[in-house]
Amino acid sequence: MSQSAMDSLAQKTPEPVARRIRGLSDRTIAWLFVAPTIFLLLAINIFPLIWTVYLSFTDYRANRLNRAVEWVGLKNYQRILTDDGIWMNMQATAHFLFWTLFFQVLIGFTLAWLINKKFKGNDLWTTIIVLPMMLSPAVVGNFWTFLYQPQIGLVNYVIEFFTGIPANSFSMLGSVTLAPWAIVIVDTWMWTPFVMLICLAGLRSIPDYIYEAAEIDRASKWRQFWTITVPMVLPFLMLAVL
Repeated sequence: MSQSAMDSLAQKTPEPVARRIRGLSDRTIAWLFVAPTIFLLLAINIFPLIWTVYLSFTDYRANRLNRAVEWVGLKNYQRILTDDGIWMNMQATAHFLFWTLFFQVLIGFTLAWLINKKFKGNDLWTTIIVLPMMLSPAVVGNFWTFLYQPQIGLVNYVIEFFTGIPANSFSMLGSVTLAPWAIVIVDTWMWTPFVMLICLAGLRSIPDYIYEAAEIDRASKWRQFWTITVPMVLPFLMLAVL
């Protein structure tokens, strides 16, 4: 083949993709891949949040869509902050939030630590534990409403078995004292698998050589847990909490 033919063939050959984008940095390429997701999150989360904040300064009513919206300033916030019922509701919400996060993190991390230990049936148990998270809230609500029934619900009979209190003498959902804890149990049951999966990812991201170095230094299992496992899984726990 002549030199001119080789030059002509080289000119017709397309450049590799990597060579075409050689002027872009790795950071720019990463942002190109992440940008669509960011725009989607902005459209779904950030814009509704900003719109809600705007509506909070108006007299907007969802059941009166045809009525003109007027600007009222801080009147809505003033009414909320001076209403005793609002503070009681916020206290109940804080109670629910604290205990659900506490139990979900504690149980989720414990389950992740156990699942991370290789044993027979590991994958089967992981699937069973994750099942509640895969159910819709409507299904979970109906399922636990049935379990909490005073006459036929399983929960009341379990409590009767351990405490001797008659099953039909109390209602988990009908008691002011027990109802908040009943909801905490349901939310913990449903979302603990999510925390477990995140913690499991954190545990499996810890390199084995760190534990090997700790064993060479004769660090006990307890010390390895508090100085290696917990600090390296803590960022994942914070992600789960958020």
